[in-house]
Amino acid sequence: MIERPLKVGIIGPGGIARSAHAPYYINDKRTELAAVTSRTLEKAEAFAKDFNVPAAYDDTQTMLENEDIDLVSICTPNKFHKDAVIQSLKAGCHVLCEKPPAMSLAEAEEMEFAAEEAGKVLMYAFHHRYNLETQVLKRAIEAGDLGSIYHTNVQAMRRRGIPGWGVFTNKELQGGGPLIDVGVHMLDLALYLTDFPEPIEVMGSTHKRIGHKPGVGLLGQWDPAKYEVEDLATGMVRFQNGMSMLIESSFAANQKEEETLNVKLLGDQGGAETAPLQLFEEKHGSLLNTTPAYLEKTDPRSSYERQITHFIDCCRGEAKPLSTPAQGTTVQRIVEGLYESAAKCQSVSLL
Repeated sequence: MIERPLKVGIIGPGGIARSAHAPYYINDKRTELAAVTSRTLEKAEAFAKDFNVPAAYDDTQTMLENEDIDLVSICTPNKFHKDAVIQSLKAGCHVLCEKPPAMSLAEAEEMEFAAEEAGKVLMYAFHHRYNLETQVLKRAIEAGDLGSIYHTNVQAMRRRGIPGWGVFTNKELQGGGPLIDVGVHMLDLALYLTDFPEPIEVMGSTHKRIGHKPGVGLLGQWDPAKYEVEDLATGMVRFQNGMSMLIESSFAANQKEEETLNVKLLGDQGGAETAPLQLFEEKHGSLLNTTPAYLEKTDPRSSYERQITHFIDCCRGEAKPLSTPAQGTTVQRIVEGLYESAAKCQSVSLL
């Protein structure tokens, strides 16, 4: 049992570090922020001032060598995930890396191997796993309420949700658009709920029909001249166990809802949707819909806070990681396959 507070390093002091990492490390008495690094020293120093962090750096390796850090949160653009993860693992740190794992399957595999070699925790920040609704549904599935799940629908759709900040429309730094940014959340959630079956084939299609034109921005105003990624990605995945999956993910699409983040599960004994949580069953000669009552009142913390708490538990050896490097690699394999299929205009085998 580790008695002293664990020292935390933040790599990438952007919006997600400010809103979903640093505040919860500060609020947990088992951790203390020790250092922050950014490619720009000015940004690191600003973050350090705002969160009372003792040390600021503009080089990750220097921070890792100079500071006695136990764990890190990696909140950089996707392009820099792999190097930061491997450097941190080799320095003896546990790692929580923002999604997606990396830019490519090869990078994700390299990161998985590095975690195994280092014997340290490597978790990816798929925070929807920590929703209370997710945990209730997971228990219902494990109890057999849905029976054998044979199909899932995955939706991460925004009407005009192109981020007007950061580098989300920069393909070189992000690797893609909504599929690799918001789509991976619902893809991971569907895989988590169905125990990560082995994907064997994908067929994908991508479109850039809206983002390259001026328009109404609901998440800030984007620059059409710098829009380099897809604004809609769709696809189908076939799995070794016979399950099928449909995926829709958009930054911009002409739909009614401002945003749709949902996973629909179809089983031979029942079905479910995640947002809001509903279970659909045939019982007592009737078709029944079941919804939870007062769920959020039992634990008002956010999914981000539960994620950080769980990560700290794992770093202290008090819990087993809910997210494993191998699972992150599977998510990356599907994403890469869908992009490859879209580029080739044909299905792609993942075997």
